[in-house]
Amino acid sequence: MEACRKILVSGLEALNLSLSDDKIEQLLDFIKLIEKWNKAYNLTAIRDREAMVRLHLLDSLAIVPFIEGKRVIDIGTGAGLPGIPLAIYFPEIEFVLLDSNAKKTRFVQQAILESKLKNTSVCHSRVEQYHPEKSFDTAITRAFAGLSDIVELTAHLLSKDGVLLAMKGQAPDVPKLESAKMELYPVNVPGITAERCLVKIKLIKKSEVS
Repeated sequence: MEACRKILVSGLEALNLSLSDDKIEQLLDFIKLIEKWNKAYNLTAIRDREAMVRLHLLDSLAIVPFIEGKRVIDIGTGAGLPGIPLAIYFPEIEFVLLDSNAKKTRFVQQAILESKLKNTSVCHSRVEQYHPEKSFDTAITRAFAGLSDIVELTAHLLSKDGVLLAMKGQAPDVPKLESAKMELYPVNVPGITAERCLVKIKLIKKSEVS
């Protein structure tokens, strides 16, 4: 794992992020766990450890500056991405990792246990059927649908000042919606040449619509 550690440490430096050695080990152990379960559960198409560090860990941590508030939901978390790397980085924030795939939520539950993450829980549900007791300050999605549909499907999860972060590859056409304000940010992930961007979405209250 020494090559993976070097990639992770230099990537964190490039992102201007600081993590203790313990947390770096936690992140690398998470990659080992994905690799172990991947054979049976097909969690990710990426099989190479070093590529996992770049495409899973650093890609997830690249959005650290955009996280707001004390409650965050990762919608369609899959193998726990970006939720678990972010939960390791932000131990003071409460994370809920949501996915409709039972195999993947089983893996995520195991990853939470093995990573000893006290700030993280997993929920097996479709997003439109999930109604939490308490709303979220930030909702993250790897853009499972068009941006207009994402806003419609996730609006009920957000607090009144909450933000929705849609992680995308190439910059999408950003629709003009009366119900939401959207801002597009380029995201540079160390070691990845493919284009990455983030759409930050803020819901507009009906009283603010002229």
